[in-house]
Amino acid sequence: MNKTLIRTDFKFSHLKNIYKGKVRDVYNINDELLVMVVTDRISAFDIVFPKGIPYKGQVLNQIASKFLDATSGTVPNWKIATPDPMVMLGHKCAPLPVEMIIRGYLTGSSWREYKNGKREICGVKIPDGIKEHQRFPSPIITPTTKAEQGRHDENISKEEIIRHELVTEEDYNFMEKYTYQLFERGSEIAARQGLILVDTKYEFGKKDGRIYLIDEIHTPDSSRYFYSAGYEERLANNVPQKQLSKEFVREWLIAHGFQGKEGEQLPELSDSFINQISERYIELFENITGVKFVRYDTSDLPDRIYNNILRVL
Repeated sequence: MNKTLIRTDFKFSHLKNIYKGKVRDVYNINDELLVMVVTDRISAFDIVFPKGIPYKGQVLNQIASKFLDATSGTVPNWKIATPDPMVMLGHKCAPLPVEMIIRGYLTGSSWREYKNGKREICGVKIPDGIKEHQRFPSPIITPTTKAEQGRHDENISKEEIIRHELVTEEDYNFMEKYTYQLFERGSEIAARQGLILVDTKYEFGKKDGRIYLIDEIHTPDSSRYFYSAGYEERLANNVPQKQLSKEFVREWLIAHGFQGKEGEQLPELSDSFINQISERYIELFENITGVKFVRYDTSDLPDRIYNNILRVL
């Protein structure tokens, strides 16, 4: 089993504070820069697993870096540099407390709600008669609140966001416009690789009065992909789509009686299943980027990462 990075505790000059999320450790340098270390932690249903996934952090960081570069002409983003395969350095922005989730297909959590009779998500009405994995006539945006650590994000409508003044109407309209543009761009890139970008989420922040795209983009943690080949046939025959995303981890957990609800016991991930997850992440990297994944040396991850960060600070 390759070594994994589960936690970090770096000391930098002018370090103001550290935020440790489900997957990322974010170092605030003098309230000007953020150093984001993408660990090998994995979460599902807002629960972080005790074991890491080999190369997961490298996969997420390198995909996000590629797509931030590919969309920088569409939306300004926070990235400045990637000093290490698992690290991104960027502008510190004030996060806007809403996650913009955009869905092109009825699948995942939206399908589970639809199957149980729900016909409206975040104020967006969904008609009867739609099959699992079927494409919507046009993509829909289903925002969620950006919950504090340890709490679940909650669905919310555009009208509620504005009424509760989570963001201004002007800022929301910018976020909405950027979300559609990013999804269109991501879908075009995916299509060239024989993939369908099914759904994803974007996060935004502000700096000097300007809205920036922040955090990750189009990674398997934030997005779902189907293979284009065979999509229509699988849909017609009502069989599961071949997909690249973290959804298979959620499905495995559900099959083992866990959905993050109170009183449920988190099942243990075997080494073989952990390696399977790792290979699925690498598979997505190679499919969406079109290049071979390079497994960097993991023998001493903390020292490698720390020294690479120091070279740019």
